[in-house]
Amino acid sequence: MTQGKTSIIAVVTLIIGFGAGFVLRPVIVPVERTTAVANPVPGVVPAPAGPRAKSWFAAHLDEARQIMAQCAEGSVRSEECFNADMAITEADATARHKRFFGK
Repeated sequence: MTQGKTSIIAVVTLIIGFGAGFVLRPVIVPVERTTAVANPVPGVVPAPAGPRAKSWFAAHLDEARQIMAQCAEGSVRSEECFNADMAITEADATARHKRFFGK
């Protein structure tokens, strides 16, 4: 009989505790409200969130060269330096291959 009462009390306490935590969570840790903002300037694309991939730099070699110049100056340090360098290296190798074999 005592074990039954103990388990019932434990279950009721857990239910009350979880319920109170669920109800009081917004009070204890307020939820951050984010506002969706449309692009304020039409025609301007926002900057990408992460580093651009090697394939992107392969399609935009001029920008890859600009990034490599900034990496050499030390103003940019990220994975973009590596990706831009790899894209430029592969593009130069492809150009040398075409010149050498005449294709």
